[in-house]
Amino acid sequence: MALRFRVLLALAVLASLISFTKFSHCEGTAWASPDQYIHACYSDIPALFGERDLDKNQWPYTSDTNAVEYPVITGMVMFVTALFTDSFVAYFNINVLLLVLLFIFLVFLTSKIKPEFSYLLPVAPAMIASLFINWDLWAIISMMLAIFWFDRQAYSYSAIAIGISISTKFLPIFLLLPIAFILWRGDHIRELVKYLVTTVGIWLAINLAFIVTTPTGWLRFYKLNLERGADWGSLWLALNQLGLDLANLNYLSLLLLLIGISSIAIFFFKIKSTPTLTSVAFIVLATVMLASKVYSPQYVLWLTPLAIIALTNAKDLPAFWIWQGGEIIYHIAIWQHIALVTGANFGLPAQAYAGLTLLRIATCLYLIWTLAKRALQARNPQGSALDLLFEASKAYP
Repeated sequence: MALRFRVLLALAVLASLISFTKFSHCEGTAWASPDQYIHACYSDIPALFGERDLDKNQWPYTSDTNAVEYPVITGMVMFVTALFTDSFVAYFNINVLLLVLLFIFLVFLTSKIKPEFSYLLPVAPAMIASLFINWDLWAIISMMLAIFWFDRQAYSYSAIAIGISISTKFLPIFLLLPIAFILWRGDHIRELVKYLVTTVGIWLAINLAFIVTTPTGWLRFYKLNLERGADWGSLWLALNQLGLDLANLNYLSLLLLLIGISSIAIFFFKIKSTPTLTSVAFIVLATVMLASKVYSPQYVLWLTPLAIIALTNAKDLPAFWIWQGGEIIYHIAIWQHIALVTGANFGLPAQAYAGLTLLRIATCLYLIWTLAKRALQARNPQGSALDLLFEASKAYP
């Protein structure tokens, strides 16, 4: 145990140093464009320090038009760390230090959930390449704690953690779908109601003061996500760049999301035994991301620990590494494409970027399929999903 702890710590520190070396090139060039894209060291952290007036210590949600585009805990992390400096370089380094500590904790938390594959997290290349793009690790930590506690039936702690995570980044709200299914299938209806009430209560406790005092600034994050068009990394942008200009994108994205969620629901009913949240969280969040209007490069930070804890045996590893390969190729592709767009003399044209976006999506779908196939190897003996769905309506003998 002590040896594994030291090895994981060493790997986590080494991964952090490699990632910082990659990003630190931009400190010397003040994150100038297109250089920051050519060298793949772009980060939202220094970019938003000035753009959202954090350098002036402005409250993150004061402005109706320039509030930070994140839920409130992320906004407060951005604001509080800005109080300690007026330099965007120092601001970046302060946040990097905190993210490194979170990453080390994430490595050890992953080892508690899936010890046999925990070494993968600090050596996953796409994880290392993306560590300091954004503040996502703050939300990922609380999401992973929610999964850890849920599968150990510490439901109150899990509900508190996921309420915090949703207040940091919105993505974990979709984990309420498998959580509801698992508790319902285990006939823990009272626990389910308590879980949902606790989650909503924690979210309200964190958000209510912001909703009341700065409603427009608080709402900006949700409004931007509803109004945004086809954005970086998404299936929809790739199709647009390949010449297929789709109208009514909001409806199409929602339709694909509903198809994905319906497929997940059928998958749940097809599993012979009640799944763990650990085993299905990757499938749920990856499906949501693939249907979304944006599939940011840092989303790999969310999916990598979820993929690792979902692995069941060494036979799943080729799919994991194929997916990581697709993520690394995409990581290079997006920055080289944006470099070209922002004035570089060379870079990746739109159609080539679209093709590599589709490659990334394909490798993610392959990992989803691999993990789902493994779970479905023992099919439900009760018949079809519809048979199981309506079983409760049958009369008692």
